[in-house]
Amino acid sequence: MLGVLGVVAGMSAVFGSVRSVSLGWLLPLSGVYLHLDRVGGFFLALTGAVAVPVGVYLIGYARREHLGAVPLTVLPVFVAAMGLVAAAGSVTTFLFGWESMAIASLVLVFTEHRRPEARSAGVFYAVMTQLGFVAILIGLLVASAAVGGGNRFETLAGVPERTRALVFVLTMAGFGSKAGLVPLHAWLPRAHPEAPSPVSALMSAAMVNLGVYGIVRFDLQLLGPGPRWWGLTLVIAGGVTAVYGVLQASVASDLKRLLAFSTTENMGLITLALGAATLLADAGAAGAATVAMAAAVLHLVAHTAFKCLGFLGAGSVLAGTGLRDLDRLGGLARRMPGTTVLFGVAALGASGLPLGAGFVSEWLLVQSLTHTGVQRDPVVALAAPLAVGAVALTAGLGVAAMVKAFGVGFLARPRSEQAADAREASGSMLAGMGIAAGACVLLGVLPLLAGPVVRRVVAELPASRAREFTGLAWTIRLPGLAGSVAPGAIAVAVVGVVVVLAAAVRWRAGRNPAREVLPLWACGADAPTSRMQYTATSFAEPLQRVFDDVLRPDTDIQITPLAESRYLVDKVAYRARISDAVEERLHRPVVTAVRVAAWAVARAHTGSVHLYLAYGAVGVLIVLVVSR
Repeated sequence: MLGVLGVVAGMSAVFGSVRSVSLGWLLPLSGVYLHLDRVGGFFLALTGAVAVPVGVYLIGYARREHLGAVPLTVLPVFVAAMGLVAAAGSVTTFLFGWESMAIASLVLVFTEHRRPEARSAGVFYAVMTQLGFVAILIGLLVASAAVGGGNRFETLAGVPERTRALVFVLTMAGFGSKAGLVPLHAWLPRAHPEAPSPVSALMSAAMVNLGVYGIVRFDLQLLGPGPRWWGLTLVIAGGVTAVYGVLQASVASDLKRLLAFSTTENMGLITLALGAATLLADAGAAGAATVAMAAAVLHLVAHTAFKCLGFLGAGSVLAGTGLRDLDRLGGLARRMPGTTVLFGVAALGASGLPLGAGFVSEWLLVQSLTHTGVQRDPVVALAAPLAVGAVALTAGLGVAAMVKAFGVGFLARPRSEQAADAREASGSMLAGMGIAAGACVLLGVLPLLAGPVVRRVVAELPASRAREFTGLAWTIRLPGLAGSVAPGAIAVAVVGVVVVLAAAVRWRAGRNPAREVLPLWACGADAPTSRMQYTATSFAEPLQRVFDDVLRPDTDIQITPLAESRYLVDKVAYRARISDAVEERLHRPVVTAVRVAAWAVARAHTGSVHLYLAYGAVGVLIVLVVSR
């Protein structure tokens, strides 16, 4: 119900007039002010569009996984808080919704708190999300103070030039942390795998979008379009995030961790597109800037669809087998045919190939970077080819990651008893995944259906107002640039070729005489086992070797000789572990420092009322001195 309400309210704001509601009694001092325009309505509709299939899916998932009352109660609160963030029209309302969203999601991450992995992920997420909130809080307070204490968003447009750079840096760090931008991404591959799968779908397909919303709303709309270095910063952050995220996804063997790093990758592509639009607008390439902004908006829609479907599919695998390790899965196509087909749709969308949900948006991004038309601008001339290279590398590695997830996880032979005894998802779980899969198919074949929404949102942002984007039709054309593609025609051609080939094979089979069935000559290996096929680890090993300096794998080989002779080998044990180098070097010291500070604060709470009164007196004195 909340999802449907979000979609209806969001679409009415995108296609209708701006709506405002003021509830002065709901929060002390400031009240609640809602102001729903096209940009906020778009993100509200995305949030609602994720909540609908998740709600349907949750009916069967909760019964199979025996979810308790706490997560089932907090989930609607989480959805409502995300909706409040998108609909907020004042700084205090936005911060209230943002912190409510963070607390609700933290409770949901701690659902399985009895497992040490879940507790560690929850602590990591708590530290990172609160540090990000502090950066956002300081940035918005600085902006409000610069305009004389203005609370509503429209007043922030008057922030002086000398203050905007500081606000941009602070908000970029805070919102980038929520969006999973490197190096502030470490919470994402930890929290997403440990949360229940419906929660993972909401966090990865809806909540991270609101990190992008913060950048778009405050940095690109209210304070923007911004100087050239803003766009260059977004391009660099987005490119590094996309490449690093897809590298980690391509070597991950945990299915949900792979999808989490895929989210980091796609948030990087979206941020890169936003930065490209800002940079190109400053260079005077209005057409290319509009195409880049349209690519960012359309990729937000596509990522919402295929990542929601991907995590719901991973949840079905986990519920049917109890496994997330791709090295122990396999053979699910026979036991879980519905889940296999639906996850295949998500994998096709995430790979960026034709007929996939993410193909058109990535094609638009590449076209905007290759048709800049400002070769005399040295910054654009240098940044655009490097950005194209980052997008191309990301697309290639993304295909490898999704081939590994689908091929190793669902095809071939089962590698464990749990995979061999897998159970298909329930009807409501398949129905929820079917809704998301339908959206993926429509976006891949008929992206023109998203054209009116994309056009209205792009027209609201300063970097892309100079030229209207009307290219999303049956044949997608670029405003003012050369290039076109027709996804619908590609789909018709592919279906036609498949039908013709199937008919030809059937006709040829009918003409051939009956054949005698004999055993296959297999060079002595006529009884293959699951140990003879690729695992996720062996599939990714060549990529691991190529990017060894970035991934820094920890490998160990232990050779145990026979007791009778040290020259004869009894067994060989091989261990490989690929950790997140950024997390190990940057985030672990921060989390450790927060733990030490929390321990010190806990020691200060002795239970003595007199000591607490002394703390209060010292605090009041400090406030008076600072105020004076």
